[in-house]
Amino acid sequence: MAKILIADDDAILTEMLRFRLEGARHQVVTAADGMEALEKAGSEDPDLIILDSMMPVVAGPEVLARLRDDPQTARTPIVMLTARDGEKDVVAALKSGANEYMTKPFIPKELMVRIQKLLVRAA
Repeated sequence: MAKILIADDDAILTEMLRFRLEGARHQVVTAADGMEALEKAGSEDPDLIILDSMMPVVAGPEVLARLRDDPQTARTPIVMLTARDGEKDVVAALKSGANEYMTKPFIPKELMVRIQKLLVRAA
């Protein structure tokens, strides 16, 4: 079982992800904006973070950069899960330290497999 932080302002998507992750016996913490994501990443010490790019208060790319600059979260696996599918967005996120990049809409089973692989690697 892992603790996973979902940082996304889409409440319906967040609940769908929570349902799937809890069904796989993971503990889920959520954040609805970038600032809350940064706060919870520090206080909850998640094993993995699912991060949207387009969020209020602090955008996903800035959250990603701050997480990678913080020694506490620098090695935490991060999956960018976003509607932004441009080559520039994908390359920038991967260069900034995202471990995976998936675009919405996505295949839930594929996301679960990618999460599991990242958790195994991080263990």
